[in-house]
Amino acid sequence: MTNLLLDEIEAYRDTAWLREPESRVESALDAERLVGRVGFCAAMTDARRPGPSLYIAVAGRRDAHMPRNVQKDPESSLTWRLKDEVMRRGRVYYAKLARGRATFVAPRLVPHFNALWGVARRRESEMLSPDARAVLKVLRSEWEMGTADLREAARVSDRARLTRALDELQRTMKVIPAEALYEPWFTYIWTLAEGRFATELAKKVSREDALREVARAFLNGAGMTTRGELAKVTGLSRPDAGLGNRALVEEGYAVRVEVGVYRLSDFEKHAPE
Repeated sequence: MTNLLLDEIEAYRDTAWLREPESRVESALDAERLVGRVGFCAAMTDARRPGPSLYIAVAGRRDAHMPRNVQKDPESSLTWRLKDEVMRRGRVYYAKLARGRATFVAPRLVPHFNALWGVARRRESEMLSPDARAVLKVLRSEWEMGTADLREAARVSDRARLTRALDELQRTMKVIPAEALYEPWFTYIWTLAEGRFATELAKKVSREDALREVARAFLNGAGMTTRGELAKVTGLSRPDAGLGNRALVEEGYAVRVEVGVYRLSDFEKHAPE
């Protein structure tokens, strides 16, 4: 690949992922539009990780780096506030998904993410840990609950165990944080994912279709995916990422540039002048 081609790809991503000052994200509505546009989006990653990011879109530049003292940094502080507001509004899916990454997902892709990482109710007893099942049982009874109350009700006395259980339930698309409260002390309010996204989570999607559509969403915003990039961004295994990309080639949506590298088949039509 030539440097010229790589420059064109980065310019394409600047536009698609809102990495330009004139298109920076400034409100919760802007953030929701970004997620709707790209399909899925990290919350707080910076230039050191590939893929669309709310933090980078708030900064409006591709080289944004998260500072050590985020509380005093206006861009990271705004990103955190917008993340909380988008979470509360509940118009896009938000949770720690694959590999514990805080991720926004557009409703149209929730069935596909669930097909890849969700756990069917009939398999919960074999797939979920005892602590996760205890937390899930409480939330199915109470619907929503703050962290401290949930720990007590589920009888998971150790905070680290509860955190692991909640991470597991988020990763398997069972539970989501519905709101962050800061007074009188900080806590998340947890609720069932199906409470906000019942229709999307009930939709049946094959694994093959899910891999293809997740790959499509990323490639549409990236213009070209480099070797291992889709797996790194999504948490998919490299073989699964390859299956998704090759499915796009078979339907003519993408072309294979070289081993592990795929580009939009009509990239030239969308590339910046």
